[in-house]
Amino acid sequence: METILSERIAVLDGSWGVLIQRDVRGEDAYRGERFADHPRDVAGDPDLLNLTRPEIVRDIHRRYFEAGADIATTNTFTATRIGQADYALEDYAAEMSLAGAQIARAVADEYDGLVAGSVGPLNVTLSLSPKVDDAAYRAVTFDQVVATYAEEMRALREGGVDILLIETIFDSLNAKAAIVAAQEATPDLPLWLSFTAVDRSGRNLSGQTVDAFWISVEHAQPLVVGVNCSLGATEMRPFVEDLSRVATTWVACHPNAGLPNEMGTHDEQPHDTSRFLGEFARDGLVNLVGGCCGTTPDHVRAIKAAVDGVAPRRIPSPPHATRFSGLEPFEITPDTNFVMVGERTNVTGSARFRRLVEGDDFSQALDVALEQVRGGANLLDVNMDADLLDGEQAMTTFLNLVATEPEIARLPIMVDSSKWTVIEAGLKCLQGKGVVNSISLKEGEEAFLEQARLVRRYGAGVVVMAFDEIGQADTVARKVEICERAYRLLVDDVGFPPEDIVFDPNVLAVATGIEEHNDFAKAFIDALPLIKERCPGVKTSGGISNLSFSFRGNDVVREAMHSAFLFHAIAAGLDMGIVNAGQLVVYEDIEPELLERVEDVIFNRRDDATERLVEYAEQVRGEGTRRELDLSWRDAPVGKRLEHALVHGIVDFIEEDTEEARQQAARPLDVIEGPLMAGMQVVGDLFGSGRMFLPQVVKSARAMKRAVAYLEPYMEDEKAAGKVQGRVVLATVKGDVHDIGKNIVGVVLGCNNYEVVDLGVMVPGDAVLDAALENGADVVGLSGLITPSLDHMVDVAHEMERRGLSLPLLIGGATTSRQHTAVRIAPQYSQPVVHVLDASRVVGVVADLLDPVRRARLDTENRAEQERLRDQYAERERKPLLTIEDARANRTPLSFADLAVPEFTGVRVVEPDLAALREYIDWQFFFHAWDLKGKFPAILENRAARELYDDARELLEELAAGTELAAR
Repeated sequence: METILSERIAVLDGSWGVLIQRDVRGEDAYRGERFADHPRDVAGDPDLLNLTRPEIVRDIHRRYFEAGADIATTNTFTATRIGQADYALEDYAAEMSLAGAQIARAVADEYDGLVAGSVGPLNVTLSLSPKVDDAAYRAVTFDQVVATYAEEMRALREGGVDILLIETIFDSLNAKAAIVAAQEATPDLPLWLSFTAVDRSGRNLSGQTVDAFWISVEHAQPLVVGVNCSLGATEMRPFVEDLSRVATTWVACHPNAGLPNEMGTHDEQPHDTSRFLGEFARDGLVNLVGGCCGTTPDHVRAIKAAVDGVAPRRIPSPPHATRFSGLEPFEITPDTNFVMVGERTNVTGSARFRRLVEGDDFSQALDVALEQVRGGANLLDVNMDADLLDGEQAMTTFLNLVATEPEIARLPIMVDSSKWTVIEAGLKCLQGKGVVNSISLKEGEEAFLEQARLVRRYGAGVVVMAFDEIGQADTVARKVEICERAYRLLVDDVGFPPEDIVFDPNVLAVATGIEEHNDFAKAFIDALPLIKERCPGVKTSGGISNLSFSFRGNDVVREAMHSAFLFHAIAAGLDMGIVNAGQLVVYEDIEPELLERVEDVIFNRRDDATERLVEYAEQVRGEGTRRELDLSWRDAPVGKRLEHALVHGIVDFIEEDTEEARQQAARPLDVIEGPLMAGMQVVGDLFGSGRMFLPQVVKSARAMKRAVAYLEPYMEDEKAAGKVQGRVVLATVKGDVHDIGKNIVGVVLGCNNYEVVDLGVMVPGDAVLDAALENGADVVGLSGLITPSLDHMVDVAHEMERRGLSLPLLIGGATTSRQHTAVRIAPQYSQPVVHVLDASRVVGVVADLLDPVRRARLDTENRAEQERLRDQYAERERKPLLTIEDARANRTPLSFADLAVPEFTGVRVVEPDLAALREYIDWQFFFHAWDLKGKFPAILENRAARELYDDARELLEELAAGTELAAR
């Protein structure tokens, strides 16, 4: 495979789903004879076909190879125990993988092709909780994910695959578990890792950017890294560019055939997809291309032609930079300022943090981390080593909660413990590339190497303490000697990149009154340049607060000591330090007398240096400085304050502000339907535009729930009715195992006092309706992510009509649309059928549907809009289409023999007058962006359109007359 990739751009096959949907229809077609009596529905499980319909799988492989594919992907996208549990087929998962690999291998050998073992995502995530009230909860453990992937990978290797394709990675922590599984189960197989951006923000579902993802998985040394699914090629380009820039290996891209249209199918034709990927190839972005959802052998054939003869992307040279990541990348370069590692999330160093953790008040403990972030920390050191505290559990709980706080989670985490089990528990919670603090030679080389290999296994950097079998290094010579020895072991024996090694030469307490301690600070500073010289590529760090241990309780002296010490240590080569990022004073701002006495201690310049500093400390005992949080938003009107709190997920003032809003409102419910829902509308808009991602939305929902809970006692009418606003039954329809969007809807509804009955995934239509009747539902909501879900939604609507139900039906999910709902679903059911764009809109829709007056109005408007959409669709369908032969016969004859030579080539800068540009505005698109329908200029007969048009023209006049904006 490496030979092919080095010589040309290789081509992967395309979608399995679109071909299977055409060839396999109905429950019996999936079951075959072997599973004829299986108790659970299995339609929609493509991996089962490896056992029941191998001839179909074999034929699909052949069609793709005939189209020009170099690599076949096995039909094993969900062939894991966890994935197959939805069909009660978990005990057959390994057999499916083995059969899928054997089928692909046999066909590939007919064409001298290669086989990539498809290892798809799970329907559970290690980075997010499915429970809104328990953000630390996870539906599955890291080790369980490793086990389920390892079983699949062993079967794929036995079946003869050439490479493992871990694809559609929407959670990087799941991917890291898959990497661990591959290292354990199939260390001889190369890896191909493929990231999935869920929207145009370029982040995966758990919020990580593509370049942060690469940093997280680089340790696995994948043969190929790429981007696939979710988006079409044109939307995917920015993220492919980012990955191509940073990845020091081959880069792949296999996009969908465009975004799903309003009918849930992919419209992008082969010539469009191939044109985009051809541009990627010519621009040097890719080494391997193919297709994902919606692509066919025709797409692959066109893609093959588009990249034929184009030189492959050249792999960039490794940057040899120290890089860590959380949700976002963090790189330490020679130009990087001093890196501050927040120290207050440490139970041994912060009494407040310890009290909160031991009291199980992790919500407030997160605030400590947030203060460090806002104070300027670049990484966070987390330590749970306290007596009577279950360190593993506390570390897991806290880091799981950190993952839900995007402002914190964007930073890399330093997992700090003296207990290896606690460190390993922490590493299993990090989707980013963190740092282990620490390992040392204290227990000898064998233990040191074992721990170093495990750190490398989880893809983390490592802090190495200057500590060996003899003890802690306290002189310059010992510090350098131990670090140099550890460096050779890590680099030569483990293969640790020098850039991932951080040496801590031990910051020890000074001014203790013990004479032997007086040179500790100076020894640390003097050792730094020698360590850098003898261990090229490494970084250095230190626990800065250790220096001032003798002055605990005296913030003025301690902060002066830290700032002065850092000033000189950074000059000597210190790269990072564990420090309270919010409590550092500027070196120049230290009171001169204090600075002199502090530096006397640091450099041991006087015999009485300690006494003089203690004397000064006595004069200022009890004084302290604290950095104030920015609370300027608290000056805004209460509505804006609530909006700010919801958008940022701040709960500190939510009850206080909710009470103020309640006193201003006519009734408590007005607060929910007014400022609170306005805030959630902002959240929905930000999320929809890619400026917020999932963890932030969940955090906002929790703030919303806190506000609603506060208002509950005041809502007497709702109390009399049992508090519940209404009961909503939600389900992901039969054949679909995706439920993230549905879960968000459930969270938002629950936060607004609706009782949600969540039936889960793969729910047959009869089960949905039975549950709705049993639970006395007021509304039924159906969700689906994949195209076959649309047909099942039609079936559910038809069954609701047959049973004579009168419940409103909500339709939502990535593949759904207003038009498909109007054309296919609504005609099946005489009651309201409403398409809901996203979770932020669902509360308003449900509230309208449960109010008799508002329901009638919504139903009338909705039916009129659906009728318009049906007419629009019918008109489009009525247009006669030519056959492809007739269309080609009717093409315009073109001659390229006498092409005109352009009078100018290159870049030409044009600076037209704004007034002249006004005449080229397409007002039709302008009004469309404002959701005003009609043709221009006839639309100006509408008063709202006329006012908008006049306002826009007036603004254009002001811009043209002024200097604020210029065209270039």
